[in-house]
Formats: sequence, structure tokens, C-alpha cells
Amino acid sequence: MLLELLINRATQEGKKTVAVAAAEDEEVIRAVIEAVKLKLAHFILFGNQEILQELLSQENISFGEEQLKIVHVESKEDAAEFAVKAVKGNDADVLMKGNIPTNVLMKVVLNKEYGLRTGRVLSHVAVFEFPDADRIMILTDAGVNIAPNLEQKAQIAKNAVELAHSIGIENPKLAPIAAVEVVNPAMQATIDAAALTMMNKRGQITGCLIDGPLGLDNAVSSFAAEHKGIHSEVAGKADILLVPTIEVGNALYKSFVYFAKAKVGAIITGAAAPIVLTSRADSAESKLYSLILALCSVKK
Repeated sequence: MLLELLINRATQEGKKTVAVAAAEDEEVIRAVIEAVKLKLAHFILFGNQEILQELLSQENISFGEEQLKIVHVESKEDAAEFAVKAVKGNDADVLMKGNIPTNVLMKVVLNKEYGLRTGRVLSHVAVFEFPDADRIMILTDAGVNIAPNLEQKAQIAKNAVELAHSIGIENPKLAPIAAVEVVNPAMQATIDAAALTMMNKRGQITGCLIDGPLGLDNAVSSFAAEHKGIHSEVAGKADILLVPTIEVGNALYKSFVYFAKAKVGAIITGAAAPIVLTSRADSAESKLYSLILALCSVKK
């Protein structure tokens, strides 16, 4: 469901180009090859030419330079700089992390001279598909903002809503998650959740429905919401879960993958272009989902 949905959306947007920084990674190469086979994008691979050619030869497949171009660079730092500059100069539409530390790539992304800053908050947005479920779930922020304040949460919400729109969810329901469903002055997450709800009602955050604070159970389960006497358009039907801190988001992300066996694609939003910033431990399948998600979210 998730892969088919994303592929259909990505192909509708026309073929894009992806710049991969330090592409010398077996799982990245497999994801790139699969994307080329699906005719989703062209690629510019920045890295060690000899190693890249060896990895491609191991897959026993070859492509023309229009589909897959290799640009030799001497270091991971150079790979990051060249890849970011390719996106900045409109030679590529998406930035993808290869075998490079996140901090090295993000340092270049945030470079004031040639980086991809927009003045917006950058945030991590993940899209999950669960076995036997009839809907997808969006989770934010599990990877960038450690303890966002209200202003940052509002931007994180806007970033997630934009992504939801890009994959066909026209009016997503967003639940700011907390430990309890009532406003408690001793719990900042509940105060922020109530403020986000009011900001939505007054048109400060648009294109979605927000209601919170909500616990995880009554955000995703109509039974739990009804049992607790919670009546809203979001409770039990949330499309987006907005977590209060990175620890909550990170734990939820990994529990979805490792315990619920969910399929996932995740990107960084808020920059001048989508950024595929997967973990080196992620599978080729997850990297492919993330890549396709990024292609869906490219601004026209």
C-alpha cells in the first residue's frame, strides 16, 4: 500500500534528479538502482568513482549517464559540499545521505553561503504503513528537534501537514501527543498541545485539523477515545502524531519498526529541498521508501 501510493504520487510529478552525498554504500546503491528501474528519478552519485563502479558492477546492471552519473570526489566532506551545491544550483531536486555522518552533511546543508536554509525549522517526518492496517501514520519529530518550544512545534506541524498534502491526505488530522488528555500546568506538553489546537482554530496553522492534548491510545484508537469520553474529529482518527520531544519520537519510531513491523519512509523537511537522511542501519527498502517520499514532496 505505502510503496504503491508513493510510487503513484512520485511518477505523477515528473522525473526528478537526486544528488547522493558519499554514495559508497551497498544499501543506498540498491535503493538507487531500484528507483532507476522504476523510472522514478535520475541520480548524481558523489563519491569515490572506483568504489561506486565496483558496487554497481556487483549488482550486475548498468545505466546510461543520463540515468545515473558518477562524480568523483576525494572526501566525504567534498561529497557533501558538491551534493548540496547541486541542489542549491537546481541541478538536483532532492538531497540524499549516503555513507557519511549526519553531522558532516547537515553542517553543509546549514552553510549560510551555499546551504539549503530557508529560515524555517527543519524537522524529521516519517510515514509508516502497518501490517493489516487500512491507513498510514505520520510521525514527527523523531530525529532533529530535541525539545521544541511552541513556536518550533507550530512549524514542525506545518512541515508535516505539507508532506501529508504531498502524498494525497488533503485535510490531515493532527494529534499533539502527551501523557494525559487534559491541560496540566505542570506538564508543558499539554499546554503546548492546547495552544496548537487554538492556533489551528484561529487560522494560524491551516490545512489540517488539530486537537490535543491526546494520549497515544486515544489519538489512534476510537475505542480508547470513546472509553475515556473524548469526542473530537481527531481522537481515534489521527493521521499525524506530533510528539513533545525527540526521545518520545525516537522510541515510537523504533517501536513501530521493530515491534509493529511497520514499513517506513522518512525525510527532513523545511529546507530548500527534501533531504533523505536515513540511518546507515536502515534497509535498502526503507531507503527506497524515503527516497520516493522525498520525490513526492518536491515543490513544483
